[in-house]
Amino acid sequence: MLNISDTSVRDQINPSRFKSYKKLSTRSSAHWFWKVLVLLSLFIILSMFLPWTQNIRTKGYVSTLNPYDKPQNIQAVIDGKISEWYAREGDHVLIGDTIVVLTEVKSEYFDPDLLDNTTIQQEAKQKSAKAYGKKSNYLRSQLNAYKFNLDAKLNELKIKKQQLEIEKQSQELELEAANTYAENANKQLARMEIMFEKGIKSLTDLETKRLSMREAEAKKLSIQNKLRKLENDQRTLLQDIEQAKTDYDQKVAKTESEIQSTDSYRYSLLGETNKLQSKFNEISQRQNAFVITSPINGRLTKVLKNGIGEIVKAQDKIATIVPTEYQKAVELYVEPFDMPLIEEGKKVRMQFDGWPAVVFSGWPNNSFGTFNGEVYAVDNDISQNGKYRILVIEEPGTDKAWPKLIRIGSGVQGLLLLNEVKIYYELWRQLNGFPPDFYKPSEKQEFKNKAPIRKFK
Repeated sequence: MLNISDTSVRDQINPSRFKSYKKLSTRSSAHWFWKVLVLLSLFIILSMFLPWTQNIRTKGYVSTLNPYDKPQNIQAVIDGKISEWYAREGDHVLIGDTIVVLTEVKSEYFDPDLLDNTTIQQEAKQKSAKAYGKKSNYLRSQLNAYKFNLDAKLNELKIKKQQLEIEKQSQELELEAANTYAENANKQLARMEIMFEKGIKSLTDLETKRLSMREAEAKKLSIQNKLRKLENDQRTLLQDIEQAKTDYDQKVAKTESEIQSTDSYRYSLLGETNKLQSKFNEISQRQNAFVITSPINGRLTKVLKNGIGEIVKAQDKIATIVPTEYQKAVELYVEPFDMPLIEEGKKVRMQFDGWPAVVFSGWPNNSFGTFNGEVYAVDNDISQNGKYRILVIEEPGTDKAWPKLIRIGSGVQGLLLLNEVKIYYELWRQLNGFPPDFYKPSEKQEFKNKAPIRKFK
């Protein structure tokens, strides 16, 4: 009762007649409190033995694994002026599709017949070089002719020398015979003079012997003159041989000098021909560079040079293309403190920005809206933000593929899964400030081969 009135009716009521009074008298709130406390304590103790997956929380963004899958800037290779656009922002382009066409801005390339004129100059140089090549061959043939003539001349002089030697030997024999005949004639004359003095021989016989002696002396003198002439001829022949060799050497030296000059000029013409060919190729490539095409299949997202007639310089960025097909990857950044715990092949759970998710940190298998991945590579060099970068790819054979609508640059929150322990151990570890347990992935988790890289076709 509330006992509001001064007049009490407690004495007029028998509480034993009403069940409500009995229940009120026996109610105890402490009894239920202890039951709840015991059940809660029992639940907490039992939950301490539940498994808990240690993890490292990281943040990053969506990227690509292959360099050519990243957004690419189209650059001008040469200086030019924008002539016409063939694509707009947001258009899908394929490999080889024309994006923009430039026109020439340098005065030295304004000649519309520059390629034809360069070709004509090159052909003229080639013909001139060919003519000088023929001249060089003719001069070499002339050298061979000089050699042949020299050999013929030397053979002729050799034969003549042999003839002179034979003739000289013959004259020497005749000289010996003449000397003998002269000696005999002189002796006969001396005897004839004695016999003439004695009157045995007549004056006519004496004069005949004197004539014979003079004839013998004359013949001897004639043969001696012939020998001297043959000796002079031999000396003249030797001089002719030396003169022939000297003339040959002079002609050969002159011809070889002409050959060297001809070859030098010919090589100079060939060098000019190659320069003209290089110039022709340069002009051809320059004309082809005015048409800027798409290097990949993608979407034209941003045009950096606007309008018609705008001048662009070499290496200026003209537009940006984002690939439509690319091999997705995730770049995550971890603290240096956690770096020793990360290896290739470790499992990762990721939450992409824009996809609803319910994440239970210690029970990743019970989380909703997360996607599976594996560590593909770990950088050995620290990034500019003071953290280490790791690359994560989609887990091979996973049943839940990554969303196709995620874009490059989207934010990602990752859970790098580590060892599985009990909750009581995890609480004890965190209270004592110990790092997570280190473990190595099993052989099934380790990469046997890196993920294949898609190539252009």
